[in-house]
Amino acid sequence: MSSAPVPGATGLSEPLLGDGGGDGGALIKVVVATALDGKAKANKGSEAKDGYWVEVPRQLDAAAATAADLESGGGDGGRPRALMFQEKKVKASLLYPYRALILIRIIAIILFIGWRIKHNNSDVMWFWVTSVVANVWFTFSWLLYQLPKLNPIKRVPDLAVLQQHYDLPDGSSILPGIDVFVTTADPVDEPVLYTMNCVLSILAVDYPIDRYACYLSDDSGTLIEYEALVETANFAALWVPFCRKHSIEPRAPESYFQREGMIYTGRSPGEFMNDYSHVRMEYEEFKARLAALDGTIRERSDVCNAIKATEGDATATWMANGTEWSGTWVEPAENHMKGHHAGVVQVVLEHPSGSKSQPELQVSSVSLLNFDGIDVRLPMLVYMARAKSPNYDHNKKAGNLNAPLRVSALLSNAPFVINFDCDHYINDSKALRAAMCFMLDARDGDNTAFVQFPQRFENVDPTDRYGNHNRVFFDGAMYALNGFQGPSYLGTGCMFRRLALYGIDPPRWRSDDIQVDTVMFGNSVPLLKSVLAALNQERGITPPNLDDSSFLAEMTTVVSASFDIGTDWGRGVGYIYKIATEDMVTGFRIHGQGWHSMYCTMEVDAFCGTAPINLTERLYQIVRWAGGSVEMFFSHNNPLFAGPRLHPMQRTVYLNYNIYPVTSVFILLYALCPVMWLIPEEILIQRPFTRYVLYLIITIALIHIIGLLEIRWAGTNWLDWWRNEQFFTIASLSAYPTVLLHMVVKLLTRGKGIRFRVTSKQTTMEDDGDKYAEMYELRWVPIMIPAAAVLFSNTMAIGVAMGKTVVYGAAWPKEQQKHAALGLVFNLWLMILLQPFALAIIGRRSKNPNILFVLFPVAFVVFALVYIGVHFLVVNFFPSMEI
Repeated sequence: MSSAPVPGATGLSEPLLGDGGGDGGALIKVVVATALDGKAKANKGSEAKDGYWVEVPRQLDAAAATAADLESGGGDGGRPRALMFQEKKVKASLLYPYRALILIRIIAIILFIGWRIKHNNSDVMWFWVTSVVANVWFTFSWLLYQLPKLNPIKRVPDLAVLQQHYDLPDGSSILPGIDVFVTTADPVDEPVLYTMNCVLSILAVDYPIDRYACYLSDDSGTLIEYEALVETANFAALWVPFCRKHSIEPRAPESYFQREGMIYTGRSPGEFMNDYSHVRMEYEEFKARLAALDGTIRERSDVCNAIKATEGDATATWMANGTEWSGTWVEPAENHMKGHHAGVVQVVLEHPSGSKSQPELQVSSVSLLNFDGIDVRLPMLVYMARAKSPNYDHNKKAGNLNAPLRVSALLSNAPFVINFDCDHYINDSKALRAAMCFMLDARDGDNTAFVQFPQRFENVDPTDRYGNHNRVFFDGAMYALNGFQGPSYLGTGCMFRRLALYGIDPPRWRSDDIQVDTVMFGNSVPLLKSVLAALNQERGITPPNLDDSSFLAEMTTVVSASFDIGTDWGRGVGYIYKIATEDMVTGFRIHGQGWHSMYCTMEVDAFCGTAPINLTERLYQIVRWAGGSVEMFFSHNNPLFAGPRLHPMQRTVYLNYNIYPVTSVFILLYALCPVMWLIPEEILIQRPFTRYVLYLIITIALIHIIGLLEIRWAGTNWLDWWRNEQFFTIASLSAYPTVLLHMVVKLLTRGKGIRFRVTSKQTTMEDDGDKYAEMYELRWVPIMIPAAAVLFSNTMAIGVAMGKTVVYGAAWPKEQQKHAALGLVFNLWLMILLQPFALAIIGRRSKNPNILFVLFPVAFVVFALVYIGVHFLVVNFFPSMEI
C-alpha cells in the first residue's frame, strides 16, 4: 500500500486518544486528505510501472460467446459472461529490441563455440574439452530459460465488472463459493501468531460471508493450534466488523498495527480513533492470551492428570471442556505423539446461514463500539489435523493439503479452493474477487484451472541480501508464462478449480462419461457424492448437519492415515505425492491435461508473507526446491514424456525447472580455476587467450543488456536483477551440488528423496530491536563448504597474483602480463558475485557491509606477503625448487 508521510500507528494514537476531542478530529481530516493523495501517488506509480505495456483490445470470439453463459459457470439470467480482466503486452518499441538481442546472443554463442572448436589449442586439453561442453550446456540451459520470455503477457483483474455482474442490488451476491486452506506443520518453527494473523485476514476478506469457508490444516496435531484458533474466532468478532466498518487494509492485525503510516479510506472518520484504540488494546490482550496458551494447557493438563492418575492417563493433554485431546500430547505417548495420532476435525464457527446461529463470542470491547449497519457475521471456520501412523507415509505438505480438500468436500464443497502457507496473509481484501475475475471470464474462464498470485515478503532487509524477493522470477518468468499455457503453481496464494484438482479434464477435452469411483477417490460414499455435485459446478455452500453422528464419523474417516492407500489420491487426484516440490508437479499434472492457468497482478500486492532471511535457512529452502525439481525429471512426471496437450513452450519451461541445477557442476569447475595461480608455469585454457576472454566478455555483457530491457517490462530494478545473479552463483556453489550428489546417491541406492524440512521463521530480535538480527547469525552447515572453498581460493589467488607481480613483474613479457590481468578480472568478478556469502560467514560483523572493503584487501596483502616470503625462502635455501 502506498504510504504518505503521516504519523505511524503509535505516534497517531498517543496524542489523539488522550484528549479524544477537537484536535483529534482535525488530525483525522489530515489523514483522510492524505489518503486521497496516497491513492493518486499509487496510481501514478502504477502507470509508471506499466509504462512499457499496452492494453490488448478485449475480444470475445463467437464460439466463446456461445459457450459463456450461465449454465457453463457464469453470468445471470442467461446473459453471456463479461470480459473481466485486462490483457497487456509489452510495447513493440521494447519487445522487438529485446527479441533482437536474444537472437544476437544466440548467434554470438554459436560463433564463439565454433571458434573454440576451430582453435582447439589449450595447455590442458581435458580441461578445454570440459569447458567446451560447459559452454554448450550453458547455451542450452539459457535457451530453455530465455525462449519462453519472447511473449510476456500481463493480466489485471477488472473488479468493477465483476461487481456489476455478481453483486446484486439488495446487497447479496451470486459469486461462487471458495474453500480457503491454511496449512501449518509446527507451532515452533511456524509461530502461532503468524498463523492466526493469516486466519484473521481470511475471515475479514471482502467476499460474501456465506460464500466461503476457512480450514486450518494443522499437521502437528497440537492442542495449542486448536485453542489458538478458538481465541482467534473470539477476537475476530471484533476485528472483522472493525475492518468492514473502516475499510481497513491490510486485514492482518499484526501487519496493520505495525504500519508506519495509516491511510484511512473508511466512511466513519469521526469514530475511527475510538474504535482503533479499543481494537488495538484487545489485540494486545489477544496476543498475550496466545503467548500464554502453552503454559495454560500444561497447567490444566497437570491438574486433570493428577485427578485421573489412578486411571492411567497421567500424561494426557486436556481441552478446556475437560475432554482428552485426541491429537498430539504435550508429553508424548502412544497414539498421541508426533507422527502417530488420531485425526481431528472441529468446526469452530458454523456456517453463518446454518440452522444454528453462530455462538456468542465474548470480547469486552464489542459493546463499546457501534457496528450498526455492519454485517458482524463470520464465515465457517474449521480446525483439522489428519491422522498419522508410523505404518503409513504422511506425504508431507501434499498430504496436508489433500486432507482439507476432502474434508471441505463434505462440509462446504465450494467449486474453488485457495491455499496459503501459514506465514502468508491477505494483504488486499479484494484478492479473492480478483481471482474470480479470471475464473469467470468469458474468454477462457472455464478452461482455467488455477490463478497464481505473486509471492511478496515484508521481513526482507532493504538490500535483499539473499535474493528473497526473487522478483526476476515472480515479475519476469511468470509474465512470460502468461503468454502460453500459464504460470506454474508456486505452493501458496493460488486459487484452484476443484475439478482440476480432482483430475477432471478441461471442458474442451472432457468426455461425457466421467468415472467417479472408489479407486479414484476412496471408500467414502459422501465424498463420492460431493465429487458428483462438484461436476455440476454448484456455486452455493450448503450448511451440513453437524448433529449427525454418522456425518462426523465420515469426516474422521477421510482424514485417516490409510485413506489414500489404494486410491488415486496423490497421483492423478489432488496434490501430488512422493516429491519434495508438490506444487510444481501438481501444476505440471494439471497443465498436462490441457488446462490453462493465469497470473494475477494487482495494484496492491494481494498477499504478503515472511521469508527465511538467514542464509542457512535460505539454502535449505533452495535445496528442497531444487531437489524436488531434479526428482521430477527422474520420475514419471518428466516433461519430455508428457502428452500432446502440454504446450511445447510450457514443456520447455518445466524441463528448465528440472535440469537447471546441473549447471552448477560447470560453474563450480570454473570457480575453482584460480588455483592455477599456485602453479609456477602459465596455464591457459584457450589460446589465443585474449580473444577468448573478449568473446566471454561479449556473451556475458549481452546477458546483462538483455536484463536491462527485461527490468523495464518486468517492472523490477537493477538491484533485483543483480541479487538474482549473486544468489544463483551462491546456490550453484552450495545448494545445487548438494542436490545433485544426493540424487546420484538416491539413483544408485534407490533411497528416499529430499527430506522435507519446515523452514524456520524469525521469532526474536536483538536487544537493540533489530528486526534483521536473524540475518547476521552464522549457522555453519556442510553445504557451505564448496562456496567457502571457492571464496578462499579466489582470495588466495588474487594475493598470489599480487605476489607474483612483485617477484616476476619486470621479467614477464607484455603478453603474459596481459593474460594475468585478464585472469584477475575473472577472479574479481567471482568475488563480487560471492559478496553476500562473504558477509554471511563473518556473522554479526556484516551489519556494516563496507567491512569487506577492508577485509579483502588485507587478505590479499597477507597472501601476497606469504607468497613473497615463501619465494624468498625457496630461492635462497632450495634453489633447485621453483614456485
